[in-house]
Amino acid sequence: MIKGILLASILALISYFLSFYISIGAVAIAIIIGMLYSNFISINDSYKVGITYAEKSILAFAIMLLGINLDFSVLSSLGISTILLIISAMTVTILSTVFISKLFNIDKRFALMLGIGNGVCGASAIGATKGIVKAKEDEVGISIAVVNFLGTIGIFLVPFIALTLGFNDTQAGILVGNTLQAVGQAVAGGFAISNTSGEIATVVKMGRVLMLTPLIVILLWVYSSPANKDKNKSKNILKNIPLFIIGFIILSIIATLQIFPEFIVNIISMISKFALIIAMVAIGLKISFSSIKENGQKALIIGCIIFVIQIAYTSAFLLILS
Repeated sequence: MIKGILLASILALISYFLSFYISIGAVAIAIIIGMLYSNFISINDSYKVGITYAEKSILAFAIMLLGINLDFSVLSSLGISTILLIISAMTVTILSTVFISKLFNIDKRFALMLGIGNGVCGASAIGATKGIVKAKEDEVGISIAVVNFLGTIGIFLVPFIALTLGFNDTQAGILVGNTLQAVGQAVAGGFAISNTSGEIATVVKMGRVLMLTPLIVILLWVYSSPANKDKNKSKNILKNIPLFIIGFIILSIIATLQIFPEFIVNIISMISKFALIIAMVAIGLKISFSSIKENGQKALIIGCIIFVIQIAYTSAFLLILS
């Protein structure tokens, strides 16, 4: 097990340092490096146990620790209309992805990964829900790569759209925060417009991240193993909730109550971030070029369509309210 984990960790370190020079982010770089390594360098079977452990257990650990960044008090700083926009846009994004995927003959679980990644919070949301919907590893990796790629383009595209539509700083911040996938992307896009837009984009984006918890509960309900007709389904769902999801919720409550001092929160956040990068390398190590050839182009097209729908829906909502 150690050999596989060590390989993923070394590649994760390389990904992290490259992220200072390549703007797509360490998570996307990790998947690409892992994919390139596995397709050009033969990996001995003795590494595979550790790689699988990193892809499953370390990812679960990273997602659990992610809860320390979820302060539900953020919702109090958002108006009712903004909260409704966040929820409705997330719903439209996910459902639209599932519908469009049928036109491209893509598996529903693959579509959910694309929709959840775009609609909620990128790689973290995909990682937190992939086990629930039982998505394939290569589809998870491709989804994360596509979502991160679109988010990087969005850093420059969405502020331009906001200015073109004549949005004020508040509206522009909401548009950026409600459409860009990763927190870092939303922050960068918002502050590219103004300090006010940057602050609002950050808060709106955190509001979207908080939607991950109710989304997990809904997916657990839909994809729980007992049939819908089972009268004890709710009890079975509670029994089958993964431990890392319970830890995720507990840490988010701790963050909301501000029990831990800031330096401990920062340490946990750093550990979570690096553990996530290691897990993304492991996912990349399991992606073959044949799967990219088969699903990558369709995933990118669907991702682009969904991103346009996200931007159009949020812009229309803001224009109606103005």
